[in-house]
Amino acid sequence: MIKKIDKYILKQYFGTFLGLFLLFIPISILIDLGERLEKFAENKVPLSEVLEYYKAFILTYFNVLFPIFLFLSIIWFTSRMAQNTEIIAILNGGMSFKRFLLPYLAGAVVVSGIVIWMNTGIIPRARMTYNEFWAKYFNKHGQFREKNDVYRQLDSTRYVYAGSINHKADMAYEFILEKIEGGRLTYRLYGSRLKRKADTSYEYHLSNVVIRRFLPDGRQIVEKRAAMDTVMPFTFDDLTPLNYVAEGLSNRELKKFIEKEKLRGSANIDRYLLEKYKRVSLPVSALILTFIAVAVASRKRRGGIGMNLALGMVIAFTYIFFDKIFGILTVKSGFNPFLAAWIPNLIFFILALYLLRHAQR
Repeated sequence: MIKKIDKYILKQYFGTFLGLFLLFIPISILIDLGERLEKFAENKVPLSEVLEYYKAFILTYFNVLFPIFLFLSIIWFTSRMAQNTEIIAILNGGMSFKRFLLPYLAGAVVVSGIVIWMNTGIIPRARMTYNEFWAKYFNKHGQFREKNDVYRQLDSTRYVYAGSINHKADMAYEFILEKIEGGRLTYRLYGSRLKRKADTSYEYHLSNVVIRRFLPDGRQIVEKRAAMDTVMPFTFDDLTPLNYVAEGLSNRELKKFIEKEKLRGSANIDRYLLEKYKRVSLPVSALILTFIAVAVASRKRRGGIGMNLALGMVIAFTYIFFDKIFGILTVKSGFNPFLAAWIPNLIFFILALYLLRHAQR
């Protein structure tokens, strides 16, 4: 049975969180607009695209920062309750500290559940829009794909290699396709240049062609051609997808994409796995940070609300630091992506247990 105090806390929980987020929206948009306005004018960006960009901007940063917004909003209203001796009155009225935590837990579960649901489609689409806009107008020459020494496995027997790929020209250089059956190389196709014939087709033109067929008795049949037309079971986008492509896929699409990229031997597989795990670990962090916030703010301090907020900011930025460090380790150094997604939560879960044990009862 929900008590009046539960309704009161939940009202404060959601009201303060939404208020903080709605305050963040115009401030963040104005700051970003001030930095991008010259670029918008320089590139003659249509107003419709600008509006779509800022819609995506809001959802993208909400997904990243909502645990911090939640954390700071809980510290704010819980500290205010503590300063007004409301928490002391609640606990003296017979409610245990564990029972006092229940509405906070309920609120965190609701918010985290909504974000996990949004991550199935709404947020990925927004993140793709944001990334595509950024690549188109702000970082036109950014390295968003692999371009050199591209190696992929197409299926159980066929492998391709390209010394370099020019996506604008739809062209690959030093192209090799090999077929391996029963652990033995049976076929090798080489071309100095592979040119895609049309954006919508799988037809290619291959120059300076050398075809080798390896027979079981060790002999080779070699065929050379100046050029040939052929059909390949891929596009260059398939071979080297955008680095941020996983961010724009639904959970089901992301799972299939990762399975396909594992087969192809993608160099970005850890980045994709990190994205998959963080879609759950980040919303779960909201629960952990909720308990830390209550433990920090429920004690009446001499410095008042300001002291609690200062302590909360330190904890929030420490969490962001750990989250970013482990993410960078995964992308740059091959650190296990599952551990990178969950270690910050584990560290702060231990901190939450410690703080709750020493919190006011």
